[in-house]
Amino acid sequence: MSNNVKVVAILSAREGKADELRALLEDLVAASREEPGNLRYDLWIDQTNPTRFVLDELYVDSAANSTHRATPHFQNYLSQINDLADRTAAALDPLLVV
Repeated sequence: MSNNVKVVAILSAREGKADELRALLEDLVAASREEPGNLRYDLWIDQTNPTRFVLDELYVDSAANSTHRATPHFQNYLSQINDLADRTAAALDPLLVV
């Protein structure tokens, strides 16, 4: 079984903050994709609600996820996200994954 770690985060922009949130997330994606332990870092937008975004992340293991969380770009994200959005995130271990 794989040791990969998947993180899924759903972010709903606060009123009037969708553009700022999108810019913050786009910068985060670009920097995160360069990390050596990152396998995937994708940003999605809800088809029915353009103020709701989903981050889809995949790391080689939990250490890579921890390393990501310590990066300056992730710390920058953390310093701003609560002003821009409500968020729900889950770190997941593989169960039945192909």
